[in-house]
Amino acid sequence: MVSVVIPVLNEEATIGSVIRYAKSCNYVTEVLVVDDKSVDNTVREAEAAGAHVITSTKLGKGASMRDGVMMAQNEIIVFLDGDIDPYPTETIPLLLQPLIDDEADFCKATFSRQAGRVTELVAKPLLSILFPELSDFKQPLSGMVASKKSVLSKVRFQDDYGVDIGLLIDVFKADARVKEIFIGEIANKMKPWQELGKMSKEVSQTILAKALKHPDKLFSLEEAETIQIIRNQMDFAMKEKIRDFNKAVIFDMDNTLLKGRFIDSCGQIFGFSNLLMEIRSSVNDAVSRTKKIATLLKGLTISQLLKVADTIPLVDDIMETIKILHQRGYMIGIISDSYDFVTTHIKNKIKADFALSNELEFSNSVATGEVKIPSFFFPGDHSICVHTLCKTHAMIRVLEKNAILLSNTIAIGDSSNDLCMVKEAGIGVSFCSSHELLNYSADKVISTQQFTPILEFAN
Repeated sequence: MVSVVIPVLNEEATIGSVIRYAKSCNYVTEVLVVDDKSVDNTVREAEAAGAHVITSTKLGKGASMRDGVMMAQNEIIVFLDGDIDPYPTETIPLLLQPLIDDEADFCKATFSRQAGRVTELVAKPLLSILFPELSDFKQPLSGMVASKKSVLSKVRFQDDYGVDIGLLIDVFKADARVKEIFIGEIANKMKPWQELGKMSKEVSQTILAKALKHPDKLFSLEEAETIQIIRNQMDFAMKEKIRDFNKAVIFDMDNTLLKGRFIDSCGQIFGFSNLLMEIRSSVNDAVSRTKKIATLLKGLTISQLLKVADTIPLVDDIMETIKILHQRGYMIGIISDSYDFVTTHIKNKIKADFALSNELEFSNSVATGEVKIPSFFFPGDHSICVHTLCKTHAMIRVLEKNAILLSNTIAIGDSSNDLCMVKEAGIGVSFCSSHELLNYSADKVISTQQFTPILEFAN
């Protein structure tokens, strides 16, 4: 008997159909959906379709896949993507047959669809150099897999985009019998171009890291130069596309994108509001204050903290506003003095392009109380602000990286922490703020919780 594991993030439109397809296969006795903190109705749709839904212990597809393996009741596991509708009828039987016949331990799907840029420009060329035994795989990044649980339990699931290629390399190096199985024609969502840079980096890092762990994969200087050419090729392709974005809108998160402050909400829910106020009133140094506040989160799980974030509503019209800004050629980002796991969560919700914030440390999904303040918040070679710690430093770095002029940038914030960023941007916006100096310094003042007024000057 077979367990089907479906890692998902915001797949409400298709997950029901995927589950119904899986349950229609006679071999399948269990369908597990591992939810990566979806913010839409994915969980509700999955439960309605009859799947057993669990929440991933950590953000990222790799963690969701690992959790699915641990929870699965059967020896044979099939991974399906949650965004494909419809699947070719024989997908699961075709992936399973070599395992049933004891001809393979791990089967990876290939299908009729033009391979993506990362596959063609990065994955395949790197495999041909470092793992030529796998270079014949047409779609090495495919996420549709059938394997024995005993095989999957021995491998490491990478984070995010590196997981599928890392799994293929690991099972191959473990001397498992690996096959690529053609399942027919499918149609699934292509990755938005702004995700391709991250995908390229994580896929290439995974392949290189796997190669360096094996003495037989030591490569020559010539091969190293070729690898650099491959990575440059992808970078060039991305930069060509990034040129379409020659403007930027940068949002603060707390009391700007969100109708509230994350750390304040945590204080109310977990009972440390008084301690938070004491730290704010007694610790003047920004770095020390940031580190001291982080200690209040020690012992809380990432799941608990993200649930708090989801209790804070977004400004109502943010989704539609960002959609229009993207259409007008703006790159959208978040720069916040909150924490990266929250800002990334919000970035994904609103479909922004990047998020920069402090890095709260976790061990086994539990906050350690330690925080790292990234270097981009400190002065750099081209800083235009004299403060030791400032969002403006981060803004300048991200603009330089993406070849966007400061004059083509809109910065939006609500507090004194946003003052420099709002003053230095091409257009600075004070959003629903009672801070007199911010309102005085801003080019535009929005006094209602609506972002659509931005569209009047974001041409």
